[in-house]
Amino acid sequence: MTMTVDGGPSLKQQASHLFKRKRLLNFGLPAVILAYFVYIFITFDIAGLAQRASLENARTLVADSYSYKTHVTYDDRAGGFEIAIEGERKGTYPEGETPDWVTLTETGLIADLGQGYEVVYEGARVFFDIPGYGMLEAEPSRQGVDMVFPSGGMEDQPDWINASKNRLSVTTDAGRLTVTRTRAELFKYQLGWELFFFTLESPFHGKSFGELVSLAMSGDRLVEGNSNAAAMWHDFWNNAMWRHAEVAWAIFETMLMAFLGTFGAAIVALPLAFLAARNFTPVKALMFGVRRVFDFVRGVDALIWTIVLARAFGPGPMTGALAILLTDTGTFGKLFSETLENVDDKQIEGIQSTGAKPLQRYRFGVIPQITPVLLSQLLYYLESNTRSATIIGAITGGGIGLLLTQAIITQKDWEEVSYYIVLIVLMVMLMDTISGWLRKRLITSDDSGV
Repeated sequence: MTMTVDGGPSLKQQASHLFKRKRLLNFGLPAVILAYFVYIFITFDIAGLAQRASLENARTLVADSYSYKTHVTYDDRAGGFEIAIEGERKGTYPEGETPDWVTLTETGLIADLGQGYEVVYEGARVFFDIPGYGMLEAEPSRQGVDMVFPSGGMEDQPDWINASKNRLSVTTDAGRLTVTRTRAELFKYQLGWELFFFTLESPFHGKSFGELVSLAMSGDRLVEGNSNAAAMWHDFWNNAMWRHAEVAWAIFETMLMAFLGTFGAAIVALPLAFLAARNFTPVKALMFGVRRVFDFVRGVDALIWTIVLARAFGPGPMTGALAILLTDTGTFGKLFSETLENVDDKQIEGIQSTGAKPLQRYRFGVIPQITPVLLSQLLYYLESNTRSATIIGAITGGGIGLLLTQAIITQKDWEEVSYYIVLIVLMVMLMDTISGWLRKRLITSDDSGV
């Protein structure tokens, strides 16, 4: 073995050892990463997840987000028909009124679903004419559902027909029919968010944009005691289906939670940050204690604080604001103290040379130095907490988060969920725009006069 003069390994041996380490790193690290991904694949049962996934349910969910469904229901117990948008009482058509694709008859009604699909109600009996398949008949009864298929028995039907003794479900691209012992219900999907502006009882429902503009400028009043423009705004703002007034208040509550929590935390954290900064606190025990307090309050997530505070103070927007305040007090305390530790001592000494007292030295020698950094961090967390307040509101019972959770739990009005998500995104974009404008106005120096 070749040795160097001082008895150490030769240059060739050092190079060989270095290449061996490189090869081990180049092949060993990818092997470890691959093993980790294999572990994740097995532990989280990715293969089973793929098998359990339902693309049909996903398609229905996506369709629900940008469309609405009208329910045409015959109730065998009540012996009558009901036509309602999303099946809600607030969206029920008055007796004698129907959408344009439904025609009332002496014995029932006819629903033209388009593309050749047609559903005919004759009392309790339903006839579904399906192109390429034939006429399917069904009638609810106490013994179950009486069914007549064009061909074959109950077990020999295509997969889009689910039939049993007590239930029949037919799903097509044009609509879905469900028949049980007590009712026969037809669902028809259509694009749009129906009744978003005006509900069925409003005199402005069904009118085009041009007609609404004309009515707004017209002197003939459709609602006694109000101008048409005022009546339009009243019917829109108090829409019982979409609840625009409640949604606007919920958005305000969410922004208020974020604002109070963020700025409250900054007010509490700033004086405490002086106690946690090494160059401002001579007592090390005090500095250590304040820093551990910061670690504790920011170490517990805001959602955990939300649950704890909700048990202590009850649900409400103020509880959410306090949860944000607690968590951000710890975060701001750490950030502010680190900023204070990096201030320029020369500026403080200059203020001190004028005979300024300690508070004056902090006010004129420290605060001007740290203000741009503090404002930048504050505005960023305000924007971030606007998103967090949505989730916190779902737990504390306030804000747009509560409405979003309620809409998801109902599992029926996913277009309403889409509406809330769009508003949340717009709210975050608004807060981002405002914080960017404030950052430019308050932090960025104006060099135009230089």
